Amino acid sequence: MPALEDTPQPPTGESTAWLRQVESTDIDEHAAAQPHWSLHYDQLSSGAFMGRFTHLQLPGLRLVFESANRAVRQRGSIGEGHYGFAMLTQQAGDAFFSGQRLDHETMMIGRGEELDLSSPASFSMIGAVADGALLSSLWEALYQKQLASWLDKQVTVQTRAILAEELRTTHLAILDRVATAPAVLNDPVAVMQMRDAILIEWIEAIPAQVDTSGLKSVEARRRVVNRACEVMLSQPDQPMSGLQLCKQVGASPRKLEYCFRDVLGTSPAKYLRTVRLNGVRRDLKRNTNDGVGVYDLAARWGFWHLGEFSADYNRQFGELPSQTLRRARQLR
Repeated sequence: MPALEDTPQPPTGESTAWLRQVESTDIDEHAAAQPHWSLHYDQLSSGAFMGRFTHLQLPGLRLVFESANRAVRQRGSIGEGHYGFAMLTQQAGDAFFSGQRLDHETMMIGRGEELDLSSPASFSMIGAVADGALLSSLWEALYQKQLASWLDKQVTVQTRAILAEELRTTHLAILDRVATAPAVLNDPVAVMQMRDAILIEWIEAIPAQVDTSGLKSVEARRRVVNRACEVMLSQPDQPMSGLQLCKQVGASPRKLEYCFRDVLGTSPAKYLRTVRLNGVRRDLKRNTNDGVGVYDLAARWGFWHLGEFSADYNRQFGELPSQTLRRARQLR
């Protein structure tokens, strides 16, 4: 269960300031606990999950810190009409944002309606999610021109190392200040100064020239991957062969493999198996029918050999499927 360091649920809307800190050992609860966002997480690497995040909502701007000990693919919306900016602060493996590979100086930028981030095990990141009207007005004040059109895409840019490090330091210092002295949120002048200062730092860390010429090929590879995932999960109880999948998607085995490696850093078969294991886990946690057991739910996701499935499940999540089901029934 998540451990909430601030027990009240934050208020709806952005006009008030609030802080929320959560630690969780359940990836779905971790995703659902992020206020007023709609996120879906799949655990990609094996072992028991542990994650935490801090959200600081200021008027029109949310500051974020997030970390997890397992590789995760997170998709969903962080706010219609909003723009997100993010950078990794720690990574121990490959990371991808909308099919674009990340490193320590890469900034992720894009509209909030379509988040797609694959992070490695033992990662942490900072982020800022700005209301479109606030960002537009500040952008015009800084550069005397309208908001850049490329911000409507999902792009990555390379910041200078020194600017990236300064941004990380300032961002984390603000979160730490509010966490140790939350009364500062009662001072509207301090809140607005804090908001404007950190948002300007995020904007100023963007390079003067942003090259989006490679986005067309990135988006083409993502379409192949998304179509393959759609086909693979259309009948999860009947996993397809590689040849069947290629015929349905209209791609050669080599192209399909290349697209998955380039967009998600893994093979189609491995990704599908991981997603199916995540699907069984969610069904086990949601199961309210005492007459439905582990084998019944596993079979719905195409796992027919219970012993092999239990071993794979245990490796992926650090517990047996029967333990997941038993805990869910106890909680119910």
